[in-house]
Amino acid sequence: MPARATPQYTGPAQAVAAQGAGSRRPALPLATGRPGSFEAAVHLGFAVLLVASVVRYVMRHSPADNLLVLGLAIAACLLYAVAALLSVRDRRGTPWMVALVAIWAVLVVAAPSFAWCSFALFFLCRSALRGAASYVLAGAITVATAAGLFRLGSGTDLAMLLGPLAVGVMLTLIYDRIQHDAEEQRRLHADLVRAQEELATSERRAGTIAERERVSREIHDTVTQGLASSLLLLEAAGRGWPGEPARLGLLQATSLLRANLAETRGLVHELASPGLESVPLPEALLATARQYVPGATLLVTGEPLAVSPEVRHALLRVAQSAASNILLHAAAPATTVTLGFVPDAVTLDIYDDGAGFDPAAAAPPSHAGGYGLRAMRQRVEQLGGTFSVQSAPGEGTIVAAQFPLDVGP
Repeated sequence: MPARATPQYTGPAQAVAAQGAGSRRPALPLATGRPGSFEAAVHLGFAVLLVASVVRYVMRHSPADNLLVLGLAIAACLLYAVAALLSVRDRRGTPWMVALVAIWAVLVVAAPSFAWCSFALFFLCRSALRGAASYVLAGAITVATAAGLFRLGSGTDLAMLLGPLAVGVMLTLIYDRIQHDAEEQRRLHADLVRAQEELATSERRAGTIAERERVSREIHDTVTQGLASSLLLLEAAGRGWPGEPARLGLLQATSLLRANLAETRGLVHELASPGLESVPLPEALLATARQYVPGATLLVTGEPLAVSPEVRHALLRVAQSAASNILLHAAAPATTVTLGFVPDAVTLDIYDDGAGFDPAAAAPPSHAGGYGLRAMRQRVEQLGGTFSVQSAPGEGTIVAAQFPLDVGP
């Protein structure tokens, strides 16, 4: 039906449901309890043409002849209204359409003035029915119209006979093409809906994975690093107790545990960096590094520029993780944190002159550890930055990160 050739979807979910419902006719647009604009135009055209045909017939024939024709016209009008209503409500109306076409055939043969209404009847038949029944009844309408017009021409005008038949064939072909295109469009729309749902599912899954990795990095850079460093200090204090170095180590471990507790609370509360949000970035970096390496020094190069909260948070976490690794593994006499500003980027280098290691031989992540370098790299690269580690056994280590300054949330 042409009215259903123009998509009027009420929503993706309804379109998919209509496709799988196995309805007897195309589901474009979906049944909404009222006709579409094309259907309304067809029904209005039928009413106008019917009234015009009635007036024409009454004016040209005697009252005795009018009674039968008017009775047939009224019956056809009522049956048309019932069939149109059933079509709008998507209910089966084959018996009503058969009765309508039968009465209409008699009417149009008896009074060819009503032949113009055949167009509306043809479209109603094709829209209300599907399959062989729609072709049979549409053919009956065409043949009856041709017979009525041929009779009007006194049986001598072949154009009156062949014209309606040719128009009926053309309308059938055009309607079938429109219907095919509408069904193809509905199928493509359903495929698009499924693809969008699959994409949404993939995005949710990817978002869940990314969030798990983010939380794992936060836990590693706060709870895990702090507890590991505190444990190392406590073990060293236990071996040297009750000497003064052991007491200093115990105080440092206590201070680190307190800071780690604050970090854990911050992790629970929006994964923030407690106490460091309002502190200038250079001071915050130095304070973060000195939680693990009390003798760390800071060097700032370039003209300080504003950085986004995301980059600031990443800089602090990288410094925290690198300083924790220095405490746990490097045994470095000196540690230098360098914060650099260039026109389009901010850089962070953490250098220690400790034991060093071979980055290529670093142990893979496991329950025993090994997540630090990977977590730092992921954190930096997710913000569009670059991360590198330069080290060798006995030659110290440089952990370097660079972030673009235009990184947004």
